[in-house]
Amino acid sequence: MATDVWGVLDEKQRLSWTFTPFERVGPLEFGMTHEQAQAALDGVLRAALREGSTGAVARADFWLEHRPHARFSGPAVTAYYDRSIGLAGIAVNALRGPQVTLDGIALVGQVPSRLEDRFAGYLETHDKELRYSQCADPCSAQLGLVLRVQRAGDLVLSRAVMVAEAWADRCWDTTEGSIPRQEWKTFEW
Repeated sequence: MATDVWGVLDEKQRLSWTFTPFERVGPLEFGMTHEQAQAALDGVLRAALREGSTGAVARADFWLEHRPHARFSGPAVTAYYDRSIGLAGIAVNALRGPQVTLDGIALVGQVPSRLEDRFAGYLETHDKELRYSQCADPCSAQLGLVLRVQRAGDLVLSRAVMVAEAWADRCWDTTEGSIPRQEWKTFEW
């Protein structure tokens, strides 16, 4: 079976997850061990653990289990584990990851400019600060959320990165922040 590198899952093909800041993203809870995360995703996503580039952080990619009509390559979710706190960061692939919502706002696979407008309005309504990363990604340390972009052929779509509270104070910092540098380099995948 051939794979479709740039193919984007339809909304009805995506898993449906919710984001509760500093608590959970779908079945994944911040602070989990890799084994706990793997068990929470059993039968839905399969893991391939890879060590991160720094000694304190490990990375695991979770891939879609075989699903009819989904011939896509690449991970659906990337988890970052901080050795001192456990699961500390969750990045959701724009092309094939679950649809993650925050109070009804779809965060994954969206047109970045439209999502940014909605996100800015949400933050204003909830008296939270909008910040921008050094890559111009809208984010909120008060939610532990960065809205990155990811290539989808000739387009770009939103890639949500959600972090534990311990990583939130510098979630916009691409040079010295808690989010591993490899995540800031993710554009094609």
